Amino acid sequence: MESEKVLEYYSRDSVVEEILEYCKNRWVALEIKSSKERIFFRYQWRNGPPLSFSTKDSLKNYIKKYAKLSPRTFYASINVYRNLNRKEDLEQLDNIIKATPIWDIDGSLLNIKLTLSAAEIIVNELERYGLSRSTYLKWSGRGLHVHVNENAFSKDLLKEYHPLDIAYSTVEYILKRTWDKIAALAKDVTSLERPFKIENKIDIQRVFTTPLSLHRELDLVAVCFKPDSIKDFDISWANPESPKHDGRWKNYVEGEGDRLARTAIAEVGGYFQKYREKVVEETVKPAAIETVKEPVTLEKIGRFQVMALLQAARYYILKGDLERAKSFGLNRAIFYAWAKHTKPAYTRRKTTPVAEYVLREALKFEKVGDEEAPVTEEGWFTIGDTVQTPRDFDRQIVQKIEAVVPFDVAWNTALKYLSSFPKSVVESQKEFFEKIYKPVRDTFANLIREKSGNQLYKRLG
Repeated sequence: MESEKVLEYYSRDSVVEEILEYCKNRWVALEIKSSKERIFFRYQWRNGPPLSFSTKDSLKNYIKKYAKLSPRTFYASINVYRNLNRKEDLEQLDNIIKATPIWDIDGSLLNIKLTLSAAEIIVNELERYGLSRSTYLKWSGRGLHVHVNENAFSKDLLKEYHPLDIAYSTVEYILKRTWDKIAALAKDVTSLERPFKIENKIDIQRVFTTPLSLHRELDLVAVCFKPDSIKDFDISWANPESPKHDGRWKNYVEGEGDRLARTAIAEVGGYFQKYREKVVEETVKPAAIETVKEPVTLEKIGRFQVMALLQAARYYILKGDLERAKSFGLNRAIFYAWAKHTKPAYTRRKTTPVAEYVLREALKFEKVGDEEAPVTEEGWFTIGDTVQTPRDFDRQIVQKIEAVVPFDVAWNTALKYLSSFPKSVVESQKEFFEKIYKPVRDTFANLIREKSGNQLYKRLG
C-alpha cells in the first residue's frame, strides 16, 4: 500500500473518529514505515508531553505533519490516564484511572479458523462470569485481540484495586481456565508459517493496535466485531477499501466485570504482586546480604546500595527524619530496580523509570520533592504488601556497605555530596536520577575517597 493510499485512508472521517474515540486519554504510539527498523513516535515533540489526541483536527494535523515519514500504524496504551499534559504524568501511578483487559492471540492467515476458535473459547469463559455486553473482538492483522471494555468495572471496584491489577489478573485467570481447551485445539496444527500463541501482555506501558488502524506490514485494518459475529467473520472484513467494522465496541455495562475481577485477583494476586516478587528475588536477595563474611574490595558497593543510600540521604536532607529516611531509601531502590525489569514497549528512546509499582490498597501518599510514594498508617514506605522498615534498610543496605567501609563514613559522604547540589535538584525526581545518582552509581567508592580523605583510611586501618 503506497504512502499516498495510506494518507488517503487516514483522511476519512469515519476512520479518524474511531481511532480518536479509542485513543482519548490514552498514551498513543505512531509507527512509521521503515525498511530497516521499527520506529515509533510516542511524544508530541522531542522531550515534549506524551502523544495523545483529543480532537479530530489534532489527529489529522499530526498525520499531515509527519506525512513525508510515511505514518503507518496507530497504537494506544491499555491504560486510560487522568492527565497526559507532561511526561511527569506518566510517573504517577494514581494517574492511571482505568486499564483494558486484552487477550492477545497471535495467529496466522493460513488458519484463521484456529484463531477464531481460540477466541470463542475465551469469550465463552467470560460469559460464564457474566461478561457479554462489554466484550468485543478486534482482528489485528494475523491474529485477534479479545477486549473487555475498561468501563465494565465499577467505580467501587476501582477504589479497592488498581486498574492494572484488575486487567492483569482478569487476563491471567481466564487464560488459566481455558488453557487446556485451547492447547487441545492447537496441538495438531502444523500448517502455519508462524507460531500460534496466546499471551498475557498486560504491562504498565503496553500498547495495542487501535480500531481501524492499518497493520504495520499487511494491507489490512483492525476491525472490531462483537462475540455473536465470531462464526461469521471473514478476512475480507479487514479490507482497507471497505472495512466491515462494528462500532458497538464502545458498548459496556458498568459493573459487569466486577465478579470476574474479584475472583481473578484473589486467585492471581495482581500485576504488582508479580513484579514485586521478581525484584525481591533477583535484586534484594536478603539472605546473601546477611551471610557476607569476608571483606570485599572498596569498589564492590553495588548500584542497589548506592541508590538506597543516596535516596535515604535525600529524604533526610529534605525532611530531617533518619528512620523514615531509611524506609524511603530502600523503597526507592526497589522501585528503580523493578523499573529496570519493565522497559517501555514500542519505543526507541531510553527513559528513566516512569511508574510506581505498588498494590493499590488503603494507603496514603507522602510527597517527597516532586514525587509521591505510598506510606502505611505507621509511616513506613511500602511497595505492594511489603513494607520497607528501617530494620530492613539496616539488613539490606547497611550490612552490605559495612562489609566495604564503615557506614557512618558512607552516610556522611552521601550527605555532603547531596548538599553540594541546589535544593531544586534534590527535590526533582528526574534531576536526582540524572545529576546526582547516575554520575556516581558505579564510582561511589571513589567519591568516598574524595570526600572523606585520610579519615576513611584511618577508619579502615
